[in-house]
Amino acid sequence: MNIPILQKDLISCLLCNDPLCTKGCNKGLDPGKILRSLRFKNYVGGTQSLTNACIDCDAKCEECCVIPHEVKIKSILSNFYNKKINSNYKYKRMSLKTDICGIPIENPFLLSSSVVSSNYEMIKRAFIAGFAGASIKTISMIDMKEASPRYSAIKGVDGTIESFKNIEQLSDQSVEENLEMIRKLKKEFPTKFLLISIMGNDEKEWAFLAKSVEEAGASAIELNFSCPNMTKEHTGSDVGQVPELVEKYTRAVTSVVNIPVIAKLTPNVGSMSSAALAAKRGGARGIAAINTIKSLTELDVIKNVNDNNRNIAVGGLSGKSVMPIALRFISELSHNKELTDMHISGMGGIYTFEDAITYLSLGAKSLQITTAIMEYGYRIIEDLIDGLELFLGENNISIDQLNGFNKNKVVDVKDINRDYIIYPKINRTTCVQCGRCYISCRDGGHQAIELKDRMPNFNPNKCVGCHLCVIVCPTGSITSSEVEVKK
Repeated sequence: MNIPILQKDLISCLLCNDPLCTKGCNKGLDPGKILRSLRFKNYVGGTQSLTNACIDCDAKCEECCVIPHEVKIKSILSNFYNKKINSNYKYKRMSLKTDICGIPIENPFLLSSSVVSSNYEMIKRAFIAGFAGASIKTISMIDMKEASPRYSAIKGVDGTIESFKNIEQLSDQSVEENLEMIRKLKKEFPTKFLLISIMGNDEKEWAFLAKSVEEAGASAIELNFSCPNMTKEHTGSDVGQVPELVEKYTRAVTSVVNIPVIAKLTPNVGSMSSAALAAKRGGARGIAAINTIKSLTELDVIKNVNDNNRNIAVGGLSGKSVMPIALRFISELSHNKELTDMHISGMGGIYTFEDAITYLSLGAKSLQITTAIMEYGYRIIEDLIDGLELFLGENNISIDQLNGFNKNKVVDVKDINRDYIIYPKINRTTCVQCGRCYISCRDGGHQAIELKDRMPNFNPNKCVGCHLCVIVCPTGSITSSEVEVKK
């Protein structure tokens, strides 16, 4: 079901815990859940329970909202209901069962090694919610002393988080406390995938930790060669940047355990293949990518102008803005013929099932999530699963067929066909004549748009088909024609 929507219609919804709009609905609907599904682009699953009840109701839900009448719930749901009944969509689902290094998992979604997988209570709630497994926050023998505060973010004009920076380190629980947690989770959730992240100071520590977590019930081990926030030298991303160390520490682990070993590599390199091949030589059966990217946020720097007593620290960037970088590395790894037998666990900015599809289609087979959970909670798994099941059903493909589907469509920039132009086209019915396309084309493009009575017109003699106008149009009235015209 193709349901176009401007996300700004939903941004005003705060996605509350225990939403009052649902409590106030007297029509038997769950507007809080529906709005959340629509926000996460699960249009099909989100509208499945919709009826025409909203059309003639008194919008009590809007009155009950924590910001009364700010979210036009009745209008949003009524419009979606109309789109639903005008479609012939058949609700078909496909299984999300897949595997990590041959070990079955119920779906591809795991918690990534971070604050969201810190303790037993948190992981238990995530498993009950529907996550197939967890990469538990890195276990080490290094004494952790965290900073406060340790988070900052860059937000978009609508208030949503685009980039998230942290200087968080590893688990603050002792090794024995973590081992007891693993034993408890293994006993209570025997079918969930326990990917245990570890970090050692030397080969002896790496081997000790690996053997210990295997005996406690780990399904597989993830080697943290990528944390950008370590205060101790020659740990974290310092290791991931040196293939010789990656190989040495990987071999130290694989030589003492029988379960699969996955190397989590740093993106703070020009190419990831060298470290990935080193991990393979060391006996690893998979690669996890990417960890956070070393960065500073403008908020940190600007705040310091008025606060000379606080220093600024480089930290790890995550969130929506890092996904393009993560996808570049996933594509690099999946294209490398020497790594074709390696499992790829992808992460970085995954919020919606569409994000998941992108990763899976480029070659990742399992997916790990942190930042979206920190912002919206474990409940996001509902729409990740629902949306992906319905997408696969609509396209009649299995999750195995989706894996790597678009891998070979990614080509080097030198191989792009440059012998044609694809012109944009304008929908004059929806155009509001704001002139944004004209300004952008004039000052940042090829001066190919002219205005007549405020309405934009394309000059084909100047237009090069760059599609800048398509991107900047705030109403979506300019789209690609999809027609290839020979130069």
